[in-house]
Amino acid sequence: MTNRNAVASRSTKETQITITLEILTAGKAGSFLGTSGIGFFDHMLGAFATHGGFNIKLECSGDLEVDGHHTVEDTGIVLGNAFGKALGARVGIARFSSVFVPMDEALTRAVVDVSGRPFLVFEADFRDSKVGDYDTGLTEEFFRAFAFSAGLTLHIKNEYGSNDHHKIESIFKAAARAVSAAVFIVGEDMPSTKGVI
Repeated sequence: MTNRNAVASRSTKETQITITLEILTAGKAGSFLGTSGIGFFDHMLGAFATHGGFNIKLECSGDLEVDGHHTVEDTGIVLGNAFGKALGARVGIARFSSVFVPMDEALTRAVVDVSGRPFLVFEADFRDSKVGDYDTGLTEEFFRAFAFSAGLTLHIKNEYGSNDHHKIESIFKAAARAVSAAVFIVGEDMPSTKGVI
């Protein structure tokens, strides 16, 4: 299986973002380079890249003097666009996957259908409004932007946990592992009765 690569960009009055993405072959850890300007968000993008087997390079400038919303959401949009480009026609992919990932006392389930029909179901409650300089509520915004831009049906449920850092990290890792398994090449056929995704 050859690596799949893409570059995607978005420039608005609020953010200027470019992402270079490489979907690696199975069993290889990915890497994250760059910064969003939000420390904890960078930590989560690093976890997503490493555990998904994705090399992600981020170039980002955002209006952090307002807050982190535009930066986090637009990063999700651009990363989703890069995935859409890298996957191409999506021939031969597994398409579906479901995983559970723990992070100490926290446990999250992520289920993916690389369907071309974007949808997000997100269930998680956070005790605090922030982890470091990151707004915890932006976790859902990131995954909504990512799922809709990549054409994924994505269900995420944090089953339980008490530490918001652990809960959010388990969410990012579970989503990464689920996406990785769903886009893995398992054959040569289009995994759809419609003949197209």
